[in-house]
Amino acid sequence: MRWGLRPRGPEAAALATARSLWGTPRLPCSPGWQGATKRLLVRSVSGASNHQPNSNSSRYRDTVLLPQTSFPMKLLGRQQPDKELEIQQKCGFSELYSWQRERKVKTEFCLHDGPPYANGDPHVGHALNKILKDIANRFHMMSGSKIHFVPGWDCHGLPIEIKVLSELGREAQNLSAMEIREKARSFAKAAIEKQKSAFIRWGIMADWNNCYYTFDGKYEAKQLRTFYQMYDKGLVYRSYKPVFWSPSSRTALAEAELEYNPEHVSRSIYVKFPLLKPSPKLASLIDGSSPVSFLVWTTQPWTIPANEAVCYMPESKYAVVKCSKSGDLYVLAADKVESVASTLETAFETISTFSGVDLENGTCSHPLIPDKASPLLPANHVTMAKGTGLVHTAPAHGMEDYGVASQHNLPMDCLVDEDGVFTDVAGPELQNKAVLEEGTDVVIKMLQTAKNLLKEEKLVHSYPYDWRTKKPVVIRASKQWFINITDIKIAAKELLKKVKFIPGSALNGMVEMMDRRPYWCISRQRVWGVPIPVFHHKTKDEYLINSQTIEHIVKLVEQHGSDIWWTLPPEQLLPKEVLSEVGGPDALEYVPGQDILDIWFDSGTSWSHVLPGPDQRADLYLEGKDQLGGWFQSSLLTSVAARKKAPYKTVIVHGFTLGEKGEKMSKSLGNVIHPDVVVNGGQDQSKEPPYGADVLRWWVADSNVFTEVAIGPSVLNAARDDISKITELYKQYDFGKVVRLLRTFYTRELSHFYFSIIKDRLYCEKENDPKRRSCQTALVEILDVIVRSFAPILPHLAEEVFQHIPYIKEPKSVFRTGWIRTSSIWKKPGLEEAVESACAMRDSFLGSIPGKNAAEYKVIIVIEPGLLFEIIEMLQSEETSSTSQLNELMMASESTLLAQEPREMTADVTELKGKFLINLEGGDIREESSYKVIVMPTTKEKCPRCWKYTAESSDTLCPRCAEVVSGK
Repeated sequence: MRWGLRPRGPEAAALATARSLWGTPRLPCSPGWQGATKRLLVRSVSGASNHQPNSNSSRYRDTVLLPQTSFPMKLLGRQQPDKELEIQQKCGFSELYSWQRERKVKTEFCLHDGPPYANGDPHVGHALNKILKDIANRFHMMSGSKIHFVPGWDCHGLPIEIKVLSELGREAQNLSAMEIREKARSFAKAAIEKQKSAFIRWGIMADWNNCYYTFDGKYEAKQLRTFYQMYDKGLVYRSYKPVFWSPSSRTALAEAELEYNPEHVSRSIYVKFPLLKPSPKLASLIDGSSPVSFLVWTTQPWTIPANEAVCYMPESKYAVVKCSKSGDLYVLAADKVESVASTLETAFETISTFSGVDLENGTCSHPLIPDKASPLLPANHVTMAKGTGLVHTAPAHGMEDYGVASQHNLPMDCLVDEDGVFTDVAGPELQNKAVLEEGTDVVIKMLQTAKNLLKEEKLVHSYPYDWRTKKPVVIRASKQWFINITDIKIAAKELLKKVKFIPGSALNGMVEMMDRRPYWCISRQRVWGVPIPVFHHKTKDEYLINSQTIEHIVKLVEQHGSDIWWTLPPEQLLPKEVLSEVGGPDALEYVPGQDILDIWFDSGTSWSHVLPGPDQRADLYLEGKDQLGGWFQSSLLTSVAARKKAPYKTVIVHGFTLGEKGEKMSKSLGNVIHPDVVVNGGQDQSKEPPYGADVLRWWVADSNVFTEVAIGPSVLNAARDDISKITELYKQYDFGKVVRLLRTFYTRELSHFYFSIIKDRLYCEKENDPKRRSCQTALVEILDVIVRSFAPILPHLAEEVFQHIPYIKEPKSVFRTGWIRTSSIWKKPGLEEAVESACAMRDSFLGSIPGKNAAEYKVIIVIEPGLLFEIIEMLQSEETSSTSQLNELMMASESTLLAQEPREMTADVTELKGKFLINLEGGDIREESSYKVIVMPTTKEKCPRCWKYTAESSDTLCPRCAEVVSGK
């Protein structure tokens, strides 16, 4: 084997089969195949090793037809990856995509490549994703489809912009928008070239000269057309709403751009909101002698200054309680009395209970602004899971809060700026203080001074972070552009019912994520991206966008790219007919907007640019599970909004790559596996040997990709060692089952069984004997099927094997010669049953002589006259034989087939009984027959040539070998 370990895997099976196919050049197979076997399944077909010369048999060495080959048994060190590079060049890997596109075939298979992000080196996640796609593409191509696969890259966005700015340090503060864009483009281009080189090295089939890039002008133009289609339908609007805001990035974020940190620590507080005006019911329950306050719990103290209301659950029970420590009266949910008292380290005496609806029309005082009223309002989002059952409501800093404010016409003033800092509206004590840091501290101190803070404690909980900067976000109201997805979601969910999801559970995951999204904020306050093509009035809260302005901008972007938004003067960005209506070039009333589109909108509109034909639907989208809330969803929503159809027919969702112990990969843990090290080896190749690309591909195929995928040294070693239903499994994209089925076939059916029974006829029969030739023919077919079966997974090995086919003068690429082909000529009625029944008898025989050499015994098989006897006769026409197919199966010295038991038997026999049910013609012919296997030691000697116990003495050849050697 190439790596010097025990030969296993489909590579082993293919090459082991190949080794068995030796002969003269005019035969169907000849010597070129034999190194394949040597490389991998030496032990499985090691008949050759059993025929090494000794003192008694060396004179017959040259008469045994042993395999000879120039195929290297091992490829050490750099030889493995170097051989793959040679194969790529020799077999035209780079031309394969264009070749298959030129074929005149009826069916087309379109796999739409979700764009990897152009901001870093290729990693093992890239390998998992791209190799899975390539296996699918190669299978469909070999099956006769024309493949449409255009690789692409997501090139805009904040991570690239941040990396560029961070590398520049202080210089970044003085850069213009265009300087930032130019540097970001250069950065993205460099990352693309690194990733593209790696993808090509892994054997990914594509037209690498015609990829799609989201910063390409033609791509951007299509994106802007889709944007306007949605705007024209009333689905895009501008509004003042709370959104996830990243102070570290100074931009709004969508849900898909968040990651949740389960270890985030917040300073949670219990706050008193003093009763200002009780509802009639509440007034009747209190005597007025003690102060009454509503108890509120929040994990975001910095939002208290923006409070505009306190919400309650109308259907729940609430209680007035008396604090044993202070004597004050508090109002909170009846279900939370005990837990809150315990947290506050006091005791509450319940004075009375009432329904939440009884709080209607009551108000309380703002805890920091005593003369400001905070009304008590009903709300469905209030829960009893945590807190007090009363929710502090700051409309500018919460999605549900905003809904309550809209319903009751509450103020929605935002007290926090783009940097996450309190504005002057928050007051002199808070102005210029970061809300998540010093601002929180000051708010808590202000509550203490006002005597409205009951308790502060640290809370470890899951909190949203900016997935790029890894820093916490806030919810902050600002004017943004949104997509109204309420109606789109209804249509999208209906269309998803016709989409096939693998695994099926992914559909529910996608629907759940869609349901959690109330609206889609698509504006970002950055410069590296596609501009939102609107013009804002200089003095009024108005904007300009129509079909004329869009058409003009789209044509400019098609020709010059989206840089025109920053390089051309505003008057050139408007068509002449519109310009004259809005003040003309000298007194233009509008200026270009400064927001760019969310990059999920960027990549989500890829279907409009990449997918072929008028239908523009892909057969398959295949990405990681994070895309259920990302690209899968943004692609669906934009497609449904623009044209009322899903962009895909099937969606495959794979897991993430983990360390081999199931832990997340990180530099700090030292468990990051780099694909280049897997393929080419590390600095110390004794610890990190070069495995080549095929082992990387085998690992991908062998993994349960629908969950998390583990990789590490031992996993890679297993993949290296490991190197009908196959077609259907490929169609279902279940490559793991393909691997397992192949492994079972080559270890059980081929290595343990078939190879063990054919060695004698291959090595010891006459070169042109029909038995030997027919075996070679069968092996040719087996090899062809195996190589084609694993070719999509291991393309380099498959091509290497095909280059050694001796009976084809100019071997073609395995990928240019189609998928597995079967012929009805191989199906002979009764033959399958004959072999199965003979194998049942063989199992009985071998089970009776554990650990002993079957060739030292002879067997008598007794079958009562009938159907079973007739089909077994297909394997042995004469009564006794040492070379029949039946005897090869039994692996005995000789086999005798009788219709009745022999009259005389020696005393040292073993009798084994069994039954076999024959089922032919779909059940029309059914017959159960009994059989008996009689086992006894042979009386013959070991032949010095074939080593079978069929010779009269140990110094003479058996009759068969004598005939072969004499040349008769």
